[in-house]
Amino acid sequence: MKVLLVEDELSLGDYIKKGLSEAGFIVEHKTTGLDGYHALMTEDFTVVVMDVMLPDVSGFELVSNYRAAGNTTPVLFLTAKDDLSDRIKGFEIGGDDYLTKPFAFAELLVRIKSLLRRANQADYASTVLQMADLKLDIAKRSVHRDKGSIKLTAKEFALLQFLLEHQGEVLPRSVIASQVWDMNFDSDTNVIDVAIRRLRSKIDDGFENKLIHTVRGMGYKLEADNSAVTVNNDTNIDMSNEANTVSKLNHVEVK
Repeated sequence: MKVLLVEDELSLGDYIKKGLSEAGFIVEHKTTGLDGYHALMTEDFTVVVMDVMLPDVSGFELVSNYRAAGNTTPVLFLTAKDDLSDRIKGFEIGGDDYLTKPFAFAELLVRIKSLLRRANQADYASTVLQMADLKLDIAKRSVHRDKGSIKLTAKEFALLQFLLEHQGEVLPRSVIASQVWDMNFDSDTNVIDVAIRRLRSKIDDGFENKLIHTVRGMGYKLEADNSAVTVNNDTNIDMSNEANTVSKLNHVEVK
C-alpha cells in the first residue's frame, strides 16, 4: 500500500513517514505543492495525506485539480486550521477526511485505515475472496476450505476477510486492531493473538498446507506457500519491538 504524504514541515513529515512505514506502508514524502501535484498526476497511490497550508500552493487547490482530472484516490487533509468553513471546503472540493493539528499518530493511522477499508468495499468486483482451497463469500457470509464449510463468528469473519484482502502482506497487530476492531493498539492486550489463534484452529487445523503464519517480531501473514515465508506458527512469541514502537506512537501528539 503506497501513501503520498505532502507536508512541508520536515520534522512532522519525517515523523509521519516513519510511523506509517512501521505500520506497513510505502510512503513517498513531498515538501512542496508542485512536487506533490507532479507525484499525484504521474504515479499511483493507495491514499493521499495532504497538508492544506503549503508554501507554494494550497493543498485544497491541488486536490481540486486532482479531482477535476477524474482521480478518485482517497485524500485526507492535514491542517492547523479548525474552522468549520475550512472543513466544509475540504469536503466540498473532494477530500475524504480532515484532521486538525495537533493530533495523535494513532488517530491518523486509524483514519487512513478507515479510508482504505471504505475504498476496498466500494471496489469489490466479486464478493468471493480466495487463497488456495480457502474461499470466503462476502455476500453469503460463508467460508469453505476444500469441500467443508467453516463456521466463524462475526469478528473472525471480519478478521479472515481482512487477511484475504491483504494476502501476502505482513500485517502488524496495530494495523489489525485499527482495521478489524476499530481501536488503537494496546501493547498490554493479547486480543489479536487470541483471535488469530482461534481463527487458525478453524482454518488450518487438519490441513497440511498452513495459511496463517506468524512473522516473528512483525505480525501476521496469510500465505499459501509455506516455503516463501520465514515464520513461527506459535502465537506466543515475543513481539515486544513492534508493540513498544506502536505504543509509543499512540501516546505522542503531533504538533
